[in-house]
Amino acid sequence: MKKKILKNSLIITLIFFVRIGFCQNPLISHIFAADPSAHVWKTDTNTLWLYTSHDVPGTNHHATMFDYHVFSTKDLINWIDYGRVLSVDDVKWGVSYAWAPDAAYRNGKYYLVFCMFEKITGKYRTGLAVSNLPQGPFTDIGFIKGVDLGQDPCLFIDDDNTPYLYWGAGGHCYAAQLSNNLKSIIKKTLVELTAQLTDVFEGPWLHKYNNKYYLSYPGLPEHKWPEEMYYAVSDKPLGPYKAMGKYISLFKGSSGTNHGSIAKYKNDWIAFYHSTWLSGGKSEVRNLMANYLYYDENGTIKPVIPDTLGLSKGKPTKCIILLEAENAKKAGGKMEGTRVESKFGGYSGSGYVTGFDVRPDYIEVLVQVAKDMEADLKIKLCADADFYADILVGVTMLAGWEGLKINKTDGWKEVDFGKVKLQAGDNRIRFTSHNYDVKIDYFKIEPINDQP
Repeated sequence: MKKKILKNSLIITLIFFVRIGFCQNPLISHIFAADPSAHVWKTDTNTLWLYTSHDVPGTNHHATMFDYHVFSTKDLINWIDYGRVLSVDDVKWGVSYAWAPDAAYRNGKYYLVFCMFEKITGKYRTGLAVSNLPQGPFTDIGFIKGVDLGQDPCLFIDDDNTPYLYWGAGGHCYAAQLSNNLKSIIKKTLVELTAQLTDVFEGPWLHKYNNKYYLSYPGLPEHKWPEEMYYAVSDKPLGPYKAMGKYISLFKGSSGTNHGSIAKYKNDWIAFYHSTWLSGGKSEVRNLMANYLYYDENGTIKPVIPDTLGLSKGKPTKCIILLEAENAKKAGGKMEGTRVESKFGGYSGSGYVTGFDVRPDYIEVLVQVAKDMEADLKIKLCADADFYADILVGVTMLAGWEGLKINKTDGWKEVDFGKVKLQAGDNRIRFTSHNYDVKIDYFKIEPINDQP
């Protein structure tokens, strides 16, 4: 009898570990992120992009949200976190409350639309930032004029290239057509959609399906928290809209808030949202979620039921952190004595860092994680000769005073520096050469055993 109980216990244990090891909800497990805005750009239909807010570990308030992250995947199995792509430190007019973002591609540029408190007035403003690359980093170009209470923006570009902005907070929802340069609304097009939307509270997001406009949003049933996800449908981008009810109801592990998007990727429709599964129910530190979404023959969205399998369909998943060296300063890191170049081909991103003329010269990158963890550190570099370098992870040097010997690479090579320890929150990795002008392309951080 004891042998039978032991055998059954072993089977249950194995099933448990297989299920956890092969799940994909939470979608990303190494960082607290929320408010996912999903897009597939026409410049690369093979890649899915997520633009998200970022929750700080240990916080008890959403006032501690200061920056945004971008994630991508080509197969829904392997993900890349590009690190911090915009922060309140990069926005001259903004001061705090970096809440839900969205993104758009228009006229050859990628735009991040976001919200922050304005320093001068203390009001919420809808900011606009631009990049030549979908992963950023993004450069702030001011806030959109004519938008009051500009929280939780959605920037929708219609098939005819007409831009529309949707925003809402505190039980209100607004929409308007934007000017051609995206920097102001066209006032005569401004509409309030609140009365058309059941239980609307904040966070509108728009997508098209079968030439219909689907406006989804977090709502408060009977004006009570937590939020659930609703949608409405229209023949025109500015309405009128017909309320259709909920598509994600309250579920175990719901956050007090919810916020999400709906996107089509490789013939599948997917609902993105957030929960508190990673934090064990703490609503101020949330995680990304995703499940497949289905419509019936009338275009009605079938209820989405959150589950642990998510999008992976039984395959193991992972997310690496990829930090381009040339973006170090814009992404929360530092450079001292070094410079960005693009003369030597074969690099990724938009360039590489070089100019390590004297030993104090360095490059430092910012790594943000949700919990204490181990990770593999790899650096793509180019060195024509053997040299020594110092690598500082937080306050830990990977070698003593003599430094690490790095062999020549004969071109670009990804060098593995083994396991490093990261702490919950912000981590800084600094690379210093011993008077040798190496070229640094990127830092790759691969979390170990990164499953919830």
